[in-house]
Amino acid sequence: MLTVSEFDWVVGQLEYWLSPDGRKRFATRDRSASMWPWERSGSTVYRNFDRAFQRIRKTARLPDELSLHTLRHSYVTHLIEAGYDPLFIQQVGHSYSSTTALYTSVSADFK
Repeated sequence: MLTVSEFDWVVGQLEYWLSPDGRKRFATRDRSASMWPWERSGSTVYRNFDRAFQRIRKTARLPDELSLHTLRHSYVTHLIEAGYDPLFIQQVGHSYSSTTALYTSVSADFK
């Protein structure tokens, strides 16, 4: 996630996960320099984040349709609504801004 002023709360979260207190949460912290190490000492993979997200979503009783990819869409939408340049927003990983534009959905208030 790009850290932009609208998402400045992310900085504190990243600082925590990289601090000694945050690192203590990982059993393999001494074997991996990765931000989120996993039990085999490498960095965790999308599948592990997705499983954790699904557990949290279920606990919070959020709709099953909500996924990590949905959060990506939401992030891009918020950047568009905040007036960020489309070329900056394109950094979410698409080669063409037209691809990024296809999966954004601005709010009714923004429209």
